[in-house]
Amino acid sequence: MALLEFEKGIDQLSRKIEDLKSFSMEQDVDLSQEITKMEAKLEKLKVEIYTNLTPWDKISIARLLIRPTSLDYIKNVFEDFIEFHGDRCFGDDASIVGGIARLNDLPVTVIGIQKGKSTKENIERNFGQPNPEGYRKALRLMKQAEKFKRPVICFIDTPGAFCGQEAEERGIGEAIATNLMAMSTLKTPIISIFIGEGGSGGALALAVADQVWMLEHSVYSILSPEGFASILWKDATRAKEAAEVMKITSADLKGFGIIDKILEEPLGGAHKNPELMIKTVKDALVENIYSLLNYRIEDLLNNRYKKFRQMGEFIE
Repeated sequence: MALLEFEKGIDQLSRKIEDLKSFSMEQDVDLSQEITKMEAKLEKLKVEIYTNLTPWDKISIARLLIRPTSLDYIKNVFEDFIEFHGDRCFGDDASIVGGIARLNDLPVTVIGIQKGKSTKENIERNFGQPNPEGYRKALRLMKQAEKFKRPVICFIDTPGAFCGQEAEERGIGEAIATNLMAMSTLKTPIISIFIGEGGSGGALALAVADQVWMLEHSVYSILSPEGFASILWKDATRAKEAAEVMKITSADLKGFGIIDKILEEPLGGAHKNPELMIKTVKDALVENIYSLLNYRIEDLLNNRYKKFRQMGEFIE
């Protein structure tokens, strides 16, 4: 399992406990009291470290390859998932997956930005950086959901939209802008969940929703801290410092009213206990989706409009 910089103390103590257990068995010596004390110390250390993470620590967790991906949630939160492909204009984009499924007995449309869990898969998924056809595929599925009155649930994990020449040639800016406009008036409930990184317009293109949630250690920002530092200070090595001032954590964004809910992660992150994290996501969806379905469409759209209009401050 991946070991992050701030976890080294936890790892060292864990190894000492394992060594002590091995010694106790090999030498037939009762060290149970010492082991119990050290295990209690380990749990206290974990709580102390994981409840005082810096923004950069949270980014490190959000970017882990072993963190649950969109497909992990889609395949385990929902039943009978059927994936759809293609945007009916150019082709299929593997960095965005989507289709229809059931949340318990409720038909829903699910869409997710998908990263890989290995170098090979990340290349196939373009490292979770969608091309224009990915956003157009997502919009096609959302329009279909509107037609059949299915709620839309989006899972977001991307450093940003792909910025290569071919993406520009096929209209990446237009595709993102069209999604923003269409989602703002989509006549069906939308819930968007940030499960890892949420970078710039590439993330916002799936986040114009009635409810926007973040996993506890996910991040959401106008661009990466490395990009921010490069632009502001002409020095990408100051990314950790940039992360502190950008206010990109779930707690920051909940305080600003940008998001509506924080989903608590298992101690240390979603990757430590994926089953528990998946259960948390499913329970939250079941608890909230039906209340959104009870709104008249006119009220739903009006509330969605007000939600985004109220963000930010201005001085005349």
